[in-house]
Amino acid sequence: MLSLPTRRNSLCLFCASATRSPPSQPQRLLPRTQVAYRGATKRPPRKLGQFDPLRPNAPFQIFAPNRSIHPFEAVRHVLAQVQKDVGRLESLKTLQLTTRQFDDAWLSFQRSINKAIKEATPELQELAHRAKRSTSAVQVQLRQLFYDHLYSPRFTPAEKDNQKHVADLRYPAEWYPATREIQRTVHMHVGPTNSGKTYHALKRLEEVDSGIYLGPLRLLAHEVYTRLNAKGKPCALITGEEQRMPDDTRARMFSCTVEMAPLNTLFDVAVIDEIQMISHEDRGWAWTQAFLGLKAREIHLCGEARTVPIMRELCALVGDKVHVHEYNRLTPLQPMDRSLNGKLELLEKGDCIVSFSVLGIHALRRLIERKTGKKCAIVYGSLPPETRAQQARLFNDPDNDYDYLVASDAIGMGLNLAIKRVIFESTAKSNGEQIKRLQISEIKQIAGRAGRYKTAHQAITKDSEKASVADTTIDPVIGLDDKQPDTEKAVQAEPQTIGWATTLEREDLASLKFGMKSEPEVITSAGIFPPSVIVERFASYFPPGTPFSYIMMRLQTISEINPRFHLCALKDQLAIADNLHLVENLSIQDRITLCAAPVSARKANETKFLKELATCIADGKPGGILDLKTLPLNVMDAPLANNREYLRSLEDLHKMIVCYLWLSYRFPNVLTTRSLANYTKKLVEDKIEDTLTQFSFTEQSRQRIAKAREKARKLMDFPDDVGEEVGVASESREQPEVAANISSRSGDANNDSDYLPEDKLHSLPT
Repeated sequence: MLSLPTRRNSLCLFCASATRSPPSQPQRLLPRTQVAYRGATKRPPRKLGQFDPLRPNAPFQIFAPNRSIHPFEAVRHVLAQVQKDVGRLESLKTLQLTTRQFDDAWLSFQRSINKAIKEATPELQELAHRAKRSTSAVQVQLRQLFYDHLYSPRFTPAEKDNQKHVADLRYPAEWYPATREIQRTVHMHVGPTNSGKTYHALKRLEEVDSGIYLGPLRLLAHEVYTRLNAKGKPCALITGEEQRMPDDTRARMFSCTVEMAPLNTLFDVAVIDEIQMISHEDRGWAWTQAFLGLKAREIHLCGEARTVPIMRELCALVGDKVHVHEYNRLTPLQPMDRSLNGKLELLEKGDCIVSFSVLGIHALRRLIERKTGKKCAIVYGSLPPETRAQQARLFNDPDNDYDYLVASDAIGMGLNLAIKRVIFESTAKSNGEQIKRLQISEIKQIAGRAGRYKTAHQAITKDSEKASVADTTIDPVIGLDDKQPDTEKAVQAEPQTIGWATTLEREDLASLKFGMKSEPEVITSAGIFPPSVIVERFASYFPPGTPFSYIMMRLQTISEINPRFHLCALKDQLAIADNLHLVENLSIQDRITLCAAPVSARKANETKFLKELATCIADGKPGGILDLKTLPLNVMDAPLANNREYLRSLEDLHKMIVCYLWLSYRFPNVLTTRSLANYTKKLVEDKIEDTLTQFSFTEQSRQRIAKAREKARKLMDFPDDVGEEVGVASESREQPEVAANISSRSGDANNDSDYLPEDKLHSLPT
């Protein structure tokens, strides 16, 4: 029942029930001031991120536009979720806290966060931006802040000094004292893509009795393994998920992924491929570890010329002699003057369209096949390596109707493809949080796949004439760096192939031309990460029950680094460590290994699977592949479907099996069904290939991705002189240092990058 209005004293019934009018201002006995109304002049457009006092709710506009709530409210929402997760009884038990102690600590922590929000500190503003894009990363960061608030006051000055001493990472060369006793000679083979640099290094490897090849991909390691065995040199293959040793003989040649480098074996020659990845923010430590730790009398480094300065510094640091060998591209590479203007009908046989989202790749494939009547192969990062190689064979074979290839940047290395022209669907891609322009090195790496000197089909034809019977097992689809011609006469006899690069849309052509004519920045630092011995020693200074994620974060926070090095990012390792925090009876070494397992912390099914494996390891009970409840083997019994959801379920199952195989080599007494896992992995790969032949997708999905990318293009930085120099009008010139806040879920592209290792996605030195 509605309440009656309040009666007012000394008023009639009507006046008492009337709404009180706002008080009028007192009459001024001064001359009236004439109000000057705003003219019709249009105000200049407001720059993104610039404070505008004339705009309504100005403080809210400091952040990204079109937000329904204040960004700080998103931080408070995530903070409440962290409180709920950490405050659970099982979590408090592992932290050795009572409910009262947790409540007091959380209240103090919450006050500090509210104070930072009130003062709008730069750290909280950045956290608010991230919270509006993705809550998972902010949740990890807030949890680490709470752990620091909880544990940091407990450390005595002596404990802090001990932690600082262990966290002194300024001299990583001293981590390998046995290697420092060897006088090494370093040969650098530098040049652009398709210049023959890796070929010369491998020729030297074939001349010695003991040696090792280290590459970024399992495909490349497998190719060198096959070649060396075919030439009569027993070779061992060691990757994260697979190990093959020669029969009835002791291996003196090794082919490995770079993270798996054996540092205790003496070699005559070592070849480290793609050395420019030493600067990678996630995997760079593996290249630094291999270079500083390998016990080899002669080391050959293959990569881009921009690595020469930093490698000279590292050679001088450890006392190695260095020789630089420069190579030129075997075939010319040129950008085209025009784009395709969005017309897929202009595609020619041998064209490769590069897209940076899985959804976009499948949509392009269906659209191309419908408009051209020809079949289209696809290659992207989350496909199994074996499936990628099979798709490459279909594209390289000139006798079938697979005329086109749609691929992600996974073609940048590892596959030898007969590409005549590379077409960029866009010159921007998602990094997992934002859509940003491609770097110059990425443009050159991808565009350089066009116009290979010797295509895969030519290679298999020519090599089969020279090779022995054992040589026929070499896979010409997997490419290292194409072989130089044997003589000048051979060059004159074969017509020169020109590699072309262009874009699908006109708006991206200027950026492509600018990237192809520019030189990437010189590498100035190498990635490092402390080995497990240092991590274990550092962890010994923390009380029992301290979350391993906090130990790793504090090590990264207080460490001292030489300017020529940088500490590689943790990223998913922290989320994985938090996910495994409630699993008891795991040693520090076990947690280091599990945090390096190849799973994605963004996928709940993979983290649940890893947690079940960790429980088996902690309890010491057998973990057969058929006994794991979180492994979705029922996908294999489902009928074949031609949609993205079914294909994604197969890809996820494949990743989980790879994770099982990876851990089975670290915990062989617990994960005992490796043979069955390998057999299941092959069945999944076959089913993925069958699904790809029937896959269908809608053009609406590609248009939705293109719209998000166009929105990002208008907000991204763009060089001011590009349009004038290359003669292309650009619509992308806006404020620098700004990227669109578009979630990677719209493109699902964060698994496509070829710079992500296949056998060790989240690597830590072990």
